[in-house]
Amino acid sequence: MKPKILLLVISAMLILGIEKVLAQDAVISGVIKDKDTGEALNGVNVRIKGANSGTSTNNEGKFELKTGQKMPFVLLVSLVGFQALEFQVKDANESIALNLSSINIQANEIVVTASRVEESILKSPVSIEKLDIRAIKQSPAPTFYDALENVKGVQMTTSSLTFKVPNTRGFNIPNNFRFMQLVDGVDMQAATLGVPLGNAIGPTELDIASVEITPGAASALYGMNAINGMSNLLTKSPFVYQGLSIYNRTGINHVGGTGRDVSNLTETAIRYAKAFNNKWAVKINASYMQGTDWLSDTHLDQNPNNLKTANPAFPELEGANNAVFDGWNKYGDDALAGSNTVSLTGLTIDGKTNQTLTVARTGYWEKDLVSPKVDNLKFDAALHYRFNAHTELSYSYRVGKMDGVFQRGNKIQLDNVVVQNHKLELKGNDFLVRGYVSLENTGDSFNVKPLADNLDLYSGGSGSVWGAKYKTALVAYGTEHGGALTADNLAAANQYARQQADASRVVPGTQAFEDLKNIIRHINNWDIKSAAIPAAPETGGAALIQNSRLYNLEGQWDLSKQVRYFDLLVGADARIYDVIPDGNNFVDFSRPINDRNKPLPDGSYGNDVYYKKFGGFTQATKTFFQDRLKVFGSVRVDYNPEFDPKLTPRLAAVYTMADKHNFRLTFQQGYRFPALFEALSYVNNGRVKRVGSLPYINEGLGYLDNSYTQSSVVNFNAAVKAAGNSDAAALANRGLLEVANLPNAGPERINSIEVGYKSVLFDNKVVVDIDAYTNTYNGFLGQVQVYVPKGVTVGSDAAVIAMIDRNRDATVASGGNAASNGQDRYRVYTNAKNAYRNYGSAMGLTYNFYKKYTVSGNVSFNKMQTNATKDIFVTGFNTPEWAANISFGNRAVYKNIGFSLLYKWQDTFLWESPLVTGTVNSIHTVDAQVSIAVPKAKTSIKIGGTDIFNRNILQYAGGPTLGGVYYVALTFDGLLNK
Repeated sequence: MKPKILLLVISAMLILGIEKVLAQDAVISGVIKDKDTGEALNGVNVRIKGANSGTSTNNEGKFELKTGQKMPFVLLVSLVGFQALEFQVKDANESIALNLSSINIQANEIVVTASRVEESILKSPVSIEKLDIRAIKQSPAPTFYDALENVKGVQMTTSSLTFKVPNTRGFNIPNNFRFMQLVDGVDMQAATLGVPLGNAIGPTELDIASVEITPGAASALYGMNAINGMSNLLTKSPFVYQGLSIYNRTGINHVGGTGRDVSNLTETAIRYAKAFNNKWAVKINASYMQGTDWLSDTHLDQNPNNLKTANPAFPELEGANNAVFDGWNKYGDDALAGSNTVSLTGLTIDGKTNQTLTVARTGYWEKDLVSPKVDNLKFDAALHYRFNAHTELSYSYRVGKMDGVFQRGNKIQLDNVVVQNHKLELKGNDFLVRGYVSLENTGDSFNVKPLADNLDLYSGGSGSVWGAKYKTALVAYGTEHGGALTADNLAAANQYARQQADASRVVPGTQAFEDLKNIIRHINNWDIKSAAIPAAPETGGAALIQNSRLYNLEGQWDLSKQVRYFDLLVGADARIYDVIPDGNNFVDFSRPINDRNKPLPDGSYGNDVYYKKFGGFTQATKTFFQDRLKVFGSVRVDYNPEFDPKLTPRLAAVYTMADKHNFRLTFQQGYRFPALFEALSYVNNGRVKRVGSLPYINEGLGYLDNSYTQSSVVNFNAAVKAAGNSDAAALANRGLLEVANLPNAGPERINSIEVGYKSVLFDNKVVVDIDAYTNTYNGFLGQVQVYVPKGVTVGSDAAVIAMIDRNRDATVASGGNAASNGQDRYRVYTNAKNAYRNYGSAMGLTYNFYKKYTVSGNVSFNKMQTNATKDIFVTGFNTPEWAANISFGNRAVYKNIGFSLLYKWQDTFLWESPLVTGTVNSIHTVDAQVSIAVPKAKTSIKIGGTDIFNRNILQYAGGPTLGGVYYVALTFDGLLNK
């Protein structure tokens, strides 16, 4: 379906759903106060039960609601922190005066994310967590998005001040394809970047109403991306939350131990909303945040000398003298991945001739390649129109511009990335139609690894040139110090040889370095040129230039009134990704292989590429035994033209015993089609090309059916180097090579079983929430690196010789065998051969033990079951086995003064990724805040800090060091609300 046609369909469906106003509006008015203090309550939500009509009280506690609803009807009156109540309106002339009672624990909240319809959180069929406005204000986290990190079962990955990604229940990665992020129903996934941007272009601090998080598979209702869980960020209605609000947060970070000097960070936001006659409403939000980013600068070596990818035959080259050092946050030295290394052959060491030594290019530290300054500019606006009490039409526009650093296969410097959303939505009491378009532009962003590679290449020489200089200097040092290379002088000889080989290399901090970096980062070609150093770079660059459009249409219809025996909800959706080929990440596959990365005369790289999926679902619910038992059954079908249709069922039951004990049992199956980047990427990444999972990408390349596994090539080369690194040695060890035989990729599948218990006990003093789950993944999608011999078939002599680890960027393998043209390397998205099972449990407890003093905590356990046989690639569970936090606070310890303390802990765990694999140490941090409200000035002040003892932590291997953040936040709310 073409984009223009899809837009016409969206418009037609919206127009067909519009209902005209037929009734004369009545005016309902009143005043609402705090029962305990007698003070007027501002911002109380007043709406008609069973309708969309609603408003809120102003600064004097007064409200006015115009409606054509037939009387009598019931008003639902609610405010976070107070007991909700219902009031029947019989006469429009009636004077309404209501008093709300404050409560300390908001336990029986209403959620919509778990089942797509409103329901009590206590009777949700799956585990669900909710952060409302009061919980956000009481949190010591500096922003509402940071507060997600403290929610039961949530693991946060912070790549940058501007970039945070939540995950639940294991298999965590910074660009998380398995955890969906929605903002008012709009998917926040940046398609071509392959990363969710919920905090980068999502709601401002002033416009967030609540956050709902569902751990575990939600595919049965939300489609193919919600296989691990989802978050739904819900914003404030301009009909309910009116007036002018202003927010400013000022703070500092980098107070010691993070690698940067003390820095300021600021965020300013403004919101204005106004409703007119309960028919029209408008809201506008804007915010700007800037600061100095966290620094990734861990100097650990992930390629120690005892590994086969190093030089274990020469134990003197260990630690600081490791010739193939591969730093966590250093790029261009990627020895562990088999890149950026040179094999020096024919050496005589300690009297032994024909020795081989592997050395890595020097590379550059991440801190020298990325900018420390980041900012985030957000703007959104919405226009709402109510046709009557039941039907509302809205249009919203959202745009975000951001900087920062995030990790995909490599680290990416985001610079002036702009993502825009246009949404048109029509909703009624029992239906919803929503269409939206997302536009993505990566601006001036670049890939850190090819930047480092090409800096080394252009200033230090090609691998063959650099390796020759290194070898000459190495031998010369041995001759001058003892007459030959020995165990005693080998380490010093390597240090000297590196200095000589790097003599022409640009040095960070110099103008030459900055000039060359600025040239390379704007070249849209990540290829690695193997010829002599050019006068100016003409090919290899690092620019990340990606543009895409996402078109989404969805709708749902509640047929419960039309069905006699049970409640029925049906829905459908369609999505089209439109990718503009850039010649470097995405290409037009209809073009010949050798031309895909080359621009056409008009400057384009061919025709747009489309990736589509369509789905529909139905959900039936039925209650039994005087509503004590509620049974849910849903099924969804999804279709992607690249794959066979997939059916996704969910069965659940919630049983309520003694009106307070709620037990639930859920089985659900989920599928995940490969994400856009996983399916269609064609990354010309120099020494290793990253390719998507669709089988036609493999045509003419051979990585599926004509390749060797990386692990077997590593073992093969270790044996060959020990035997002299010759063709004969290679042929003698050919049995070590393993043919990959990768399958055509298909959707990933999960089977999940969850049990849970939730209750409010002891007169609303204690809330208990427990869940346990087990997940089984089949066809787990991940990456595997393989080696393809150029122009020959695996198993042949030429193919074996092509695997010899010699000069990485040589076009022809050395060793006297003209039949070998070397190798191509591919990192391929494909399915695991093994099934994977993980399981876990989480418990949350809240206790209001005295007046308004509350203590709460949660603990979660997640574990992956080990398989008897290893898979072709590492899946990366990347989740601590145990994590917990405990908080203590009082929102009004003295009049309008409150406080909260939060302690967080998580266990040590192993982080595995194609970029960095290493151990993440346990985390112990304390957060704190004090809040002061000044009602007469409509002002609140929040003074707080996260990691107040500045423990300097890592959340993932290769990630930044996070330290303390100390801030003061000032909010003016409800101005101009009369």
